[in-house]
Amino acid sequence: MERDDYIIGPDDRILITGATGFIGPRLVESVLDRGFRNLLCFARPSSELARLEAVASRRGVGARVEVVKGNLLSPEDCATATKDVAVIFHLAVGGGAKSFPDAFMNSVVTTRNLLEASLRHQCLRRFVSISSFAVYTNTQKPRRRLLDESCPVEKRPELRGDAYCFAKAKQDEIVTEYGKRFGIPYVIVRPGYVYGPGHEGITNRVGIGTFGVFLHLGGSNTIPFTYVDNCAEAIVLAGLKKGAEGEVFNVVDDDLPSSRRFLRLYKRNVRHFTSIYVPHVVSYTLCWLWEKYSNWSEGQLPPVFNRRTWHAYWRKTRYSNEKVKARLGWAPKVPTTEGLKRYFQSCLERGQHA
Repeated sequence: MERDDYIIGPDDRILITGATGFIGPRLVESVLDRGFRNLLCFARPSSELARLEAVASRRGVGARVEVVKGNLLSPEDCATATKDVAVIFHLAVGGGAKSFPDAFMNSVVTTRNLLEASLRHQCLRRFVSISSFAVYTNTQKPRRRLLDESCPVEKRPELRGDAYCFAKAKQDEIVTEYGKRFGIPYVIVRPGYVYGPGHEGITNRVGIGTFGVFLHLGGSNTIPFTYVDNCAEAIVLAGLKKGAEGEVFNVVDDDLPSSRRFLRLYKRNVRHFTSIYVPHVVSYTLCWLWEKYSNWSEGQLPPVFNRRTWHAYWRKTRYSNEKVKARLGWAPKVPTTEGLKRYFQSCLERGQHA
């Protein structure tokens, strides 16, 4: 990409939150590879810095990669971190919070603090917020089986029974609100399921392990995988390319496998285990029964499985990456076959289980 396509110059300051997470070090590397040399990486005090430091040690001549530890729940820490910053890549998530209050605090309140601090400094050129496919309802779509950026998101995410979905939906709302009310130039990036070395679990879009048996729920459904390096590349382009303000971009790779094919490859390349396929009509009925019993018991059984969850994760769906390709010029550099190969090798090395 030509330098004229970028909204900032090589010495403009870039802030990356969640820089020590799964995607963060790859994003740092991608930014550095494009010749940007003034990076501030924000991390929690308890974060492990080894991977990030390894990336920073390979930086080009004159590049500055500063790591600052702090808490995004602190307005003062946010004010310090956003000073003189032109682009913010907001990757930080709620640290695996399971409760709704924790998820809200660590996704929505932290995002608000960054936005407020940016308003104070008046130097921000773009705020890139990382969302998720989890926010889509996967119902009442304009095109029946195709999920793209035009599809509706959850209006009542609390009814999903998923704290992560709730927090991400509310995070999207506050970013959009600040864009409309205060003119903050934002982009929302919604990756599918990000996989690769360092993230070896099997997504629940394929199935869930329970009672010693893996219940295969995906069947012939396509799984919206995006390899971590490809995802990081899309996020960088969303933050730097001109003309993307106010847009939402979904990120999924090409040649996506079905749930059934992925599970077969996993068993062949990593380890074999017992799995039982649950047909869609059965899984939908079970979710309906679980939801009804949860309501009847007044929440004694949490509504973890419900029809909203079924539609979001197990309804037969196709996924589009046309917009991110056309608008940002993105293309997955790591093909799915190679990405899965690296992922399976990592699973073997780490001895992960389904």
